[in-house]
Amino acid sequence: MKLWDKGIKIDEKIEQFTVGNDREIDMHIAKYDINASLAHAKMLFSIGIITAIELQQLEKGLSILEKQIHEGTFVIETQFEDVHSKIEFELTNMFGEVGKKIHTARSRNDQVLVALQLYYKDQLQTIKGLVGTFFDTLLNLAELHKKCLLPGYTHLQVAMPSSFGLWFSSYAEVIVDDVYLLDAAIKTIDQNPLGSAAGYGSSFPIDRKFTTKELGFGALKYNVIAAQMGRGKNERTIAAALGGIANTLSRFSMDICLYMSQNFDFIAFPDSLVTGSSIMPHKKNPDVFELIRGKSNKIQALQIEMTLITNNLPSGYHRDFQLLKENMINLIEEMKTILEIFNYSIQQIKVKKIDFLDEKYTYLSTVDSINNLVMKGLSFREAYQQIGASVTNGTYEYTNAKEHTHIGSIHNLCLNDIRKKFPR
Repeated sequence: MKLWDKGIKIDEKIEQFTVGNDREIDMHIAKYDINASLAHAKMLFSIGIITAIELQQLEKGLSILEKQIHEGTFVIETQFEDVHSKIEFELTNMFGEVGKKIHTARSRNDQVLVALQLYYKDQLQTIKGLVGTFFDTLLNLAELHKKCLLPGYTHLQVAMPSSFGLWFSSYAEVIVDDVYLLDAAIKTIDQNPLGSAAGYGSSFPIDRKFTTKELGFGALKYNVIAAQMGRGKNERTIAAALGGIANTLSRFSMDICLYMSQNFDFIAFPDSLVTGSSIMPHKKNPDVFELIRGKSNKIQALQIEMTLITNNLPSGYHRDFQLLKENMINLIEEMKTILEIFNYSIQQIKVKKIDFLDEKYTYLSTVDSINNLVMKGLSFREAYQQIGASVTNGTYEYTNAKEHTHIGSIHNLCLNDIRKKFPR
């Protein structure tokens, strides 16, 4: 069954190519199409297109289908082009002609749009919740390890004393910026496109404000052409927001892989979280974080794909838009998995005690030595030159990094402030 079927048989090869794997992908948006269909049916009743009895039948049928989706018994068979045609068929099979009325004043275009936007809106809120949990985990780790010193690096060269508290909380605060972009994406998606039909509205006296309120959208996309132009723009916006989160997770994963190596040896994880080698029995590989790094980088690439598919399309609907759905949904599902496994794994991190008497940390405290001279009255330039000369001629006396008590006091202030920044 096809919503656009006019009784003309389509070539099987053409059908297979144009439908693709929409049936499998549409299982992700099935319940949202049910929600949209229910709101649409209520609106049709409110304007007198269907009767109270017909609305009751449609509500009953949609409730049955929603239960099937929840229980996992809902199937889109091969004779159906997509979830939308399947739902209409089932309603018609249950109640006859009234099932066919559900498509009144709708096009498959705005059906797909509204189902996708409801799915996006719901899933982005879920992702924001997962990011919030990860954020809290990082700040808890920062609090726990705020007095554990960690060498700071610039250009991958030993630079200045830092701490694990600063390291954990730095990624917590950076991810707040990513959530600002995520909130912007949610606001962009939170506009009701239902009623735009094929992109040029409907001659029926539909009430789009009714469905906006019924579906819980924050706003209505008033211009029907603009509503259809949201297809592609929505996906680009989401890809950019999730790409920002992925960038943060990728960099954090790289830090972890680096710090786990024997050359750094700052952290470790339980044996149950690492993998081994088929020929080297000593290996403990950070495969989880390497995969998070790779998957996160793959997510960042999707924004380019979304842009290239849509950037030169004129207004109106084009079948190119079908190509956005699969990878967009896969990205969202992948992002949820990454956040869950990252949060699960990072909670089990083992912070190691670092030997700051090691020769490679000899010059870790040169900046503090300069600052001490400044506090005694020297100008910064003179103090810098004096310490620089001692480094050059080998007479610099190492200051034990354990003496850097100021790091802990900084954390007492900033951890609470960072916690307040997260937009709940």
